[in-house]
Amino acid sequence: MKKSLIALAVLAASGAAMAQSSVTLYGVADAGVTYLNGADNWSGVTSGNNLTSRLGFRGVEDLGGGLKANFVIEGGFNLDNGDGASGYAGAKAGEGFQFKRRSTVGLSGGFGEVRMGRELTAAYNATARYDVFGSVGIGQSRLWADGGVLDASGTPVANQNGTSRVTTNQRISNALTYVSPSFSGFKVGLNYGFGETTASNSDSGYLGAGLMYDNGPLSLGLGLERLNSGLNSDAVSDIDAWSLGGSYDFGVAKLLAGYRESTVDRAAVENKRSGYYVAATAPVGAGTVRVSYNRYENELGNVTGKADQFAIGYVYGLSKRTSVYGTYAYLKNKNGANLYTLGSGGLKTNGSQQGVQVGVSHSF
Repeated sequence: MKKSLIALAVLAASGAAMAQSSVTLYGVADAGVTYLNGADNWSGVTSGNNLTSRLGFRGVEDLGGGLKANFVIEGGFNLDNGDGASGYAGAKAGEGFQFKRRSTVGLSGGFGEVRMGRELTAAYNATARYDVFGSVGIGQSRLWADGGVLDASGTPVANQNGTSRVTTNQRISNALTYVSPSFSGFKVGLNYGFGETTASNSDSGYLGAGLMYDNGPLSLGLGLERLNSGLNSDAVSDIDAWSLGGSYDFGVAKLLAGYRESTVDRAAVENKRSGYYVAATAPVGAGTVRVSYNRYENELGNVTGKADQFAIGYVYGLSKRTSVYGTYAYLKNKNGANLYTLGSGGLKTNGSQQGVQVGVSHSF
């Protein structure tokens, strides 16, 4: 049960009505045992396999006239070792807890909501919601993964400052965000991220949009993104990405699908990372069965690396806040590629890896 701390802010002594504000502490604790079979067998306790382990605070104050002020600060952590290297691109083992999952402050009303700070992009929110594994664990779709630059064979490539990418990240910092109210099931989200570089704010700047439609059993999403490189380098230029997803709930089962594509010009050769995703969920007993298939491709010039991924899992609810889960996943890279792995242990000589996860999630 979520715990709320209620505070009354005293206004002017003129007798004006007091505005009510609240602050809520919330979080998730998720851990399990993972076994991976690849070039080497690996097993251990891992965190955030079904839901990302996190701790956050959110607050809202009613300012009157339909206007509200709000904030959210949220960080990820690893239950297996207690560090804070979780929930953001570039996290390194041993790092302390940081509010890098989300840190925003904003105003909302009949016009929608305006926020400032760091958060998931509107494009990600519009289409990654169709990943039945929630973008975590060995079963997650890598279509929306935070990505470094890899060539078609999977070899890392760096630009002059070593930070080039072939796709955008899930989160954007230094951002202005607008989220519209829902109009007949339609909702729009917009992000502008300031690059905040010494040369120009447009260098490394980000612009993205997400369009969502939800009406009864039908759900659709479209994401559009542009990340400016701001670099005079042949290694990488501006990155353009788009994604499309949808689902339909038949009651006895829900079908989901998605597609994502990112393109970047490198050394006068276009590098395109793309893939599609199909999945289904079905209620079974007190839990839910989920199954998915992913196809990933990475094109660089005339060379195309590919990978296929299959995953199946079951989440069983012990209560409204506590669940146990199990997931099996199999990944096979093709054409000599090394695009993705499921985790530690490395790929077999044929480019494959498989794994199992079992664990428990508790929300508070």
